[in-house]
Amino acid sequence: MNYQQIFADIVSIIQYDYAGSYDKQGWDDPDTYKDEIITLSKKGTLNPRVFAEVVQDYLLDLKDPHVAFRIREPQSLASSEETGFKVRRVHDKLYITEVSKDSGVDRGQVITSLDGISILDLAEKHRRQLMENTAEREKWNKILPLYSKAQVTDSFGRTDWISIKTYSASTPESEYSLKKLDGAWLLKMTDFMDPDKIANLVQENKEHLQAMDKLIIDVRINNGGVDSAYFPLLPYLFKEPIVDLSEEEGRSLTNCTSRNVRLRESMLRNIADKSEDETTKFMVNIIVTELIKQKGEGFVELDLSELDSSFTIESKPGPDQIIVLSDVYCGSSGDSFVETCKKSAKVTVIGRATAGLNDYTNVAIQSWDKFELIYPTSRSAQLDRGKGMVSKGIEPDVYIPWSPAHLEEDADLEAALRMLTD
Repeated sequence: MNYQQIFADIVSIIQYDYAGSYDKQGWDDPDTYKDEIITLSKKGTLNPRVFAEVVQDYLLDLKDPHVAFRIREPQSLASSEETGFKVRRVHDKLYITEVSKDSGVDRGQVITSLDGISILDLAEKHRRQLMENTAEREKWNKILPLYSKAQVTDSFGRTDWISIKTYSASTPESEYSLKKLDGAWLLKMTDFMDPDKIANLVQENKEHLQAMDKLIIDVRINNGGVDSAYFPLLPYLFKEPIVDLSEEEGRSLTNCTSRNVRLRESMLRNIADKSEDETTKFMVNIIVTELIKQKGEGFVELDLSELDSSFTIESKPGPDQIIVLSDVYCGSSGDSFVETCKKSAKVTVIGRATAGLNDYTNVAIQSWDKFELIYPTSRSAQLDRGKGMVSKGIEPDVYIPWSPAHLEEDADLEAALRMLTD
């Protein structure tokens, strides 16, 4: 397929297969981008990277962070770049919060402009890409690589210009760990991608989980995955003997087009084949069977009543006090985990609201020779009740604003420890 044919396929997916196709009818403007692709092609300037940038711009009108378009391997063609450092905006400054590569900057330094453009002007210029209403929730990782120089101020007030280096974006390493702190245990999960590893962590530490009094769960950075991955942990988080998590408000409609069923079936079976967790295999089998049954029926509520028992939790002895640390970098299955935890009387969520990615969920991946489109296939019933979570996320019970003081100490963790000792 040539570029125009691939773009036509993408438009068809967005207007027919995408979970937001009905809600967002007329939001996209395919003709403008089709003309741009034709013009670039005639000029001989259309290549995989440029095409990806055009498609990414087209998709921004959907205002859905669960929709993405990217170049597949090889990495030399990758459309996704990173700068080796992360930032967070406070008013007119970008504070460098993390440095992972040789980038010429240090944690705690402040960026006041990019290519001579002030941060406030940049925030306005890139409002579509940032997709947020408050500075605290903005993610600048895709904005920084667009610029070549940054004006940086260090802790001594010295200002200098540095060249922004870019690297092919890498997949973050997963961390699932449990360790003893002074006064509490700390459980950290940076995603829910590996059900087996999480199940093993819970199994290996079940005696600790049953004996501990106080637990802090850190999902401030959680890149999602599959909800079933955190199910082995849930019995330790609830006080009531039996907990039913299959509430009506959590229902969704799935767009069961032929394409969606085919792509979702392939993805789910791949997950099941790689997993040794019986709960995951059972859930995948039920979901795939129902998808195939509803193939071609459009938006339907899948009959997953056979999974009701999977959403009924028999609690086990566990910590009496639990604090969950959340932030905007926790999304998708991370959103779901925090939302589930808030239903427990033993849990207090502190920090900042999660990413809020679950208005449209259950992504499918459509691949072409050099590209792939990631898009959701299910629509939350909460949207019909005016309870969408985009730009809102799951709010914490105790809000702790992010500030530059977080660079000096882990203010969220310190607050959690104080709450557990009061």
